[in-house]
Amino acid sequence: MRGVSANDSTGKKITAVVAAAVLATLSGCSTDTTAIEPLSPDSWPAVHANAHNSGSTAVSVDAPLTLDWTRPTGGTVTSPVSIGSTGQMFVTAATESGCNLFSFEIDSARKRWCNRAGPSVVTATPTVDSAINVYIGDDSGMSSYNDHGQLRWRTPAYGVPKSAQFLGDGSVLSVTQMGQVSVLDSQTGQLRVPILDLVPAPDFLTDPNTDFRPADTGLAACSSGGSECPVPATPAVDIATETIYLTLWRPGSIAPQLVSLRYTRDGSPGLTERWSSDLLPAGVASSPVLSADGSTLYLADVDGRLTAFDTADGRQKWTEGTGIGLGSSPSIASDGTIIPAGGDGTLIGLRDNGDSAERIWMRDDVQQAGTAAQSADGRGHTVVRDGDGLALLTFDAATGETVDSQPLPDVVGSTVGTSIGPDGQVVTASYLGEIFTYTG
Repeated sequence: MRGVSANDSTGKKITAVVAAAVLATLSGCSTDTTAIEPLSPDSWPAVHANAHNSGSTAVSVDAPLTLDWTRPTGGTVTSPVSIGSTGQMFVTAATESGCNLFSFEIDSARKRWCNRAGPSVVTATPTVDSAINVYIGDDSGMSSYNDHGQLRWRTPAYGVPKSAQFLGDGSVLSVTQMGQVSVLDSQTGQLRVPILDLVPAPDFLTDPNTDFRPADTGLAACSSGGSECPVPATPAVDIATETIYLTLWRPGSIAPQLVSLRYTRDGSPGLTERWSSDLLPAGVASSPVLSADGSTLYLADVDGRLTAFDTADGRQKWTEGTGIGLGSSPSIASDGTIIPAGGDGTLIGLRDNGDSAERIWMRDDVQQAGTAAQSADGRGHTVVRDGDGLALLTFDAATGETVDSQPLPDVVGSTVGTSIGPDGQVVTASYLGEIFTYTG
């Protein structure tokens, strides 16, 4: 079955009647409204593993690793692979025709299903719940598919939703690059609370002939942290407190801010702003990352700074230099070990001392070409330059010492994320669109 492809990215005038349909939901076959358990801790179900965006998992990885299989997707890959608790993998790829949303089996590389979604689906990672239902945004909508690839529901959105998150009551959080925040029922796609527009949207009630901007407006600027993309990346969520953290470039501002929102299911309104930080020193293209206890938020900017903020009030705690890697999200283990993202950056281990960051080790003999992930055994996994090619490096996260290194055959350029499967598999994808799966 093929998914619904959105076609309303042309910027045509939308009348009040048509615009009102944005609040309607296309329902799929399911009539079961039983609450679904959200993200499983023993897999990699979201773009950065979990609601905190920690880039770490409760699964251990055996070493040495061996390459189990590779498989091309047929198009470039720009967002990491997600993995459900059953080992079902999900990835998007910028293909010229045919499918651009794929599901593969982690043990066999067999394609389970594929669909054609809107072209902007490639900017997000599918989020998968414990029942292996998938949630993914594309041009003007958030959709959910079951484990066989059948459409469960589709809810219209203004813009292109970033990779989805879950809230504490099991609701799906959808935030578009245009700043529209929606909380959706995971079973039906219906709104739980009224939409919050962080950036004022066209008001079709006062002006029925308002021009709605194309769905992909500003999307190209998200990867560079430009002002044309108000919300560049997936928010972090503290499920215990129903608190949402994201970066926002407000209209007319000279720099973005870190913003905290509170979700109250029975509140009026259901989504409110708690605080916003001072203006940030540079653009941000990465997702914010929460510490394990939820007291600190970490944010990497495009100039290579890593900054820690107090989640109570948005106060800056410390900033760690520049040039520690491109502005991608760091990996943060449950013990607090911080591995900044690579992107041609040096491999570094940091410790948060409260009012400052301490470099506990540095590997200037390797150059990252991807994003690190940390496993429960105290190890890190990332792709590094290896001569003219690339290699998957496993290292001791406490010391930085190499544990294992395995080549990525015939790959040049860089990789997109590192994910860890339920049985300790390590998965990465090259930008050119090939998936690599390693097992211990």
